[in-house]
Amino acid sequence: MTQVVTPQQIEARLYALSKEIDAAHDELVATESEYHRKKAEYEVCMARSRMSFAAKSSPTGKNYTIQERDDLALLENENLHFDVNLIEARVKAARNNAARIRVQVDLTRSMSASVRTSLDL
Repeated sequence: MTQVVTPQQIEARLYALSKEIDAAHDELVATESEYHRKKAEYEVCMARSRMSFAAKSSPTGKNYTIQERDDLALLENENLHFDVNLIEARVKAARNNAARIRVQVDLTRSMSASVRTSLDL
């Protein structure tokens, strides 16, 4: 059994989708801004940590290797590392949501064309 779709239903769906697009756009802008701020903070903190370990000696009395400095800096900034990755995941989810809404708009437009064709018959 097929459901009959009216032009008014399509119009209402497109209107609802336009509101979703606005909300998704606002969320994406806010999330990307938060991501770039947190990523910049993380990179500066990592640089400071690496520089502080460059001036220190390891427990063996030798200088830390580059990899050791990177690892120690990461451990020192692990909370920021997790924050950046979580925010990046939210950005990806917001982008996927925007893409999902675009698909919904395309589907609704296709339905609209089909309804117009049916009405012409």
